[in-house]
Amino acid sequence: MSVSEAIAAPLKTPLVPRPDLMSGKPSLIGLTREAMAEALKEKGVPERQVKMRVSQLWHWLYVRGISDFDAMTNVAKDMREMLRTHFTISRPEVVEEQISNDGTRKWLLRFPPRGAGRPVEVETVYIPEEGRGTLCISSQVGCSLTCSFCHTGTQRLVRNLTAEEILGQLLLARDRLGDFPGLDAPANAFVPGGDRKITNIVMMGMGEPLYNFENVKTALLIASDGDGLSLSKRRITLSTSGVVPEIYRTGEEIGVMLAISLHAVRDELRDMLVPINKKYPLKELLEACRKYPSLSNARRITFEYVMLKDVNDSLEDAKLLVQLLKGIPAKINLIPFNPWPGTNYQCSDWAQIEKFADFINQAGYASPIRTPRGRDILAACGQLKSESERMRKTERLAFEAMMIAGHGEDD
Repeated sequence: MSVSEAIAAPLKTPLVPRPDLMSGKPSLIGLTREAMAEALKEKGVPERQVKMRVSQLWHWLYVRGISDFDAMTNVAKDMREMLRTHFTISRPEVVEEQISNDGTRKWLLRFPPRGAGRPVEVETVYIPEEGRGTLCISSQVGCSLTCSFCHTGTQRLVRNLTAEEILGQLLLARDRLGDFPGLDAPANAFVPGGDRKITNIVMMGMGEPLYNFENVKTALLIASDGDGLSLSKRRITLSTSGVVPEIYRTGEEIGVMLAISLHAVRDELRDMLVPINKKYPLKELLEACRKYPSLSNARRITFEYVMLKDVNDSLEDAKLLVQLLKGIPAKINLIPFNPWPGTNYQCSDWAQIEKFADFINQAGYASPIRTPRGRDILAACGQLKSESERMRKTERLAFEAMMIAGHGEDD
């Protein structure tokens, strides 16, 4: 089935609020096995039962995708009552779901305040392709970086997302796509064939993942746990703007694929486009990439490069890019810029993008041009928006994230 056959027109659906999410109960989702064991012991579960109970809960949460304690049929009734009284396993509240006419789905999700003054919202995007389904996940509400071509760069950070909230995006998407046992995909949905609708995840949504390292680490290790959600680490990509000290830790402690938001090949330009470059300039960033653990032709680093007309798209830029990446097993994703209200940047002409790509290809690097997805529902790269605020603000702040398909392995 083609995308056009699957979905004929954009769909925008507001969904029912979930007041139970504001109960204040701690969630079992996002806890490591060790932390879950401690939480159960604190509520009186006998030491001799703890390991077995953790194994049961892990299976129900991450293999079966259960979000109601009563559905845990091999757990005793009194145990289920204790769990329901003290814990939650609820999904995020879906404020709105939108479906593009190209099959892209976008969810506006609401999370409890957790010190931010009032509930916060982020957007999560699912990008279906013929052989894969990629879910783009946020790590923060807002962003502390100020990348000039990204709308999020004009906003401020509200707070980090917890491991529970990061995983909650994946669990919610799998629910909505019928990607757990016993669930069916929505009628007329464009999803890849095979056992899984979500085959890849990318940490490329709102925020800088490496400024929320511990929560991102916990969430991704649970997502890749072989006895649970069981996503291959080669199908998980973490994108960073260049937080150099945490790049090596990412390879050593998480072991997922790495993507770098590069966007410029000269320090003076990157200082403007990606201001974290002033702290970690190109030489330091690329040295960290060369030392990334397990780096090989089979585990390449992806370099993201947004194409900005008359800014970074000349053939001279392409030549410098090839020189910079010499010796680094790499793929270069060329991203046509998607305008947003108030921006002064324009997308490079398509002919120029193709010339740029051809030069890089001839130098031996794969350089796919990313087809913009979800433009009709503002889900394309650089177009996402959520509304969140602290109590002291009188107007909500708009946020945006870059959502990019085509990352991670296909097998």
